[in-house]
Amino acid sequence: MWSITRFTVVASFLLSAVVADSAAVEDPPLLPSQDPWYDQPENIASFSPGQLIRTRQVSSKLQPFFSSLPADISVESVHQYLFRTTDSIGDPVASVVTLIEPSNADPNKLLAYQAPYDSASPDCSPSYTIQDRNTLGFEGFKLPGTNISTDIPFVAAALNKRWWVLTTDYEGLDAQFTAGLQSGHATLDSIRVVLKEGPKVGLGVNPNYALWGYSGGALASGWAVELQPTYAPELTFAGAALGGLTPNISSVLETINNSSFTGLAFSGMYGQAKAYSNFSNWLETNLMPEKANKFWDAANSCLAGARDKGGGEDMYKYIRNGKASFLEPVPQSIFKYSGQMGIRGTPTVPLFVYKAVGDEVSPIEDTDALVEQYCAKGARVEYHRDWVGKHMSEAIAGSASALNWLSERMNGEEVDDKCSTKQVVLSELDPATLVTLGEELFAFLQSILGAIL
Repeated sequence: MWSITRFTVVASFLLSAVVADSAAVEDPPLLPSQDPWYDQPENIASFSPGQLIRTRQVSSKLQPFFSSLPADISVESVHQYLFRTTDSIGDPVASVVTLIEPSNADPNKLLAYQAPYDSASPDCSPSYTIQDRNTLGFEGFKLPGTNISTDIPFVAAALNKRWWVLTTDYEGLDAQFTAGLQSGHATLDSIRVVLKEGPKVGLGVNPNYALWGYSGGALASGWAVELQPTYAPELTFAGAALGGLTPNISSVLETINNSSFTGLAFSGMYGQAKAYSNFSNWLETNLMPEKANKFWDAANSCLAGARDKGGGEDMYKYIRNGKASFLEPVPQSIFKYSGQMGIRGTPTVPLFVYKAVGDEVSPIEDTDALVEQYCAKGARVEYHRDWVGKHMSEAIAGSASALNWLSERMNGEEVDDKCSTKQVVLSELDPATLVTLGEELFAFLQSILGAIL
């Protein structure tokens, strides 16, 4: 028969084992709004643009992030950097970038992929949603019949090509959704900090690097390439791929009204209100009291939630004097100052631009005009106008071509000095993409694209 002492020793051992096992299970990450790591230092003005404030390494268990894909993705490490950037009115602020190292990484290839997280809630930022065991899932445009974003297959393909990948919380700690200056500055400064800090964890000292973004991600990347010659002239991008561009926020608001995308208008207005106090005052004065709760419910949601809660609404019914209110001086000045591409400068970076002619978020005419303006001022642009599909399908079909184009730039292949426009019909993925994506991802995207079309 065991003694009390002996029983106590065994019980203590078992309890210790249980505690140790429990400790081995990582706690879910804190929401950015609750995580002190995101706190902006009081002396933020003492930091220079792109300077590191603090860093941390987070779990490399991104398999749940890729769990719906038919291909294995192996991630070696994930690093996050809080850095100084510049907001929409020129004040110093902080933002976050996540750097992903694949297994057997090529230290000389870095893709700056800006995800279309399209939300005015800081808790929907990629630095949080990309992490294992987050409570939201990865936010972005969802693929039909799945719970994953259109981003994920292409991020996976880049990692499988052994490229390092960074993705930025380009809206900043306050989530200034649709604020172009904030988004462009943060994108450029995120690359600055990664180029400086990345070599400490294995990135090359002088890698080839390129920008890529679709929809809201293209907003950030597009503003970045316009601002780069004056804000970050030392950066030398191999190229930038911009898909589903939204060059004119005013026309986007008009186009998405009374559609499944109307909730994004609410989030976009809230994002601009955070960026500019005069627009915040205008919104507070003009928002209909009886509609306010529903407006803020959608405006504070992640992308999928905003679409669910605000889809099909007439946004003009939420504002006093309806459509006429948006023609007043305050909203017009803000939409032009922070929502109109083509007025800040001409990109010197080679560009690949792709857009569906039938895009129901941003009219094709806006992108046509922007490309024409860029080309008239000496930019190098390869422009694909897709006659098949709309905003969602182009996120897949056009991105396949973009990834091929980026692969050429990463490999040092030169681009033509002249602009070119190509009318394309991408009812199927380009077979050349098989090499870039891999057989499993290629077949997966073919099936998804077929379901959309």
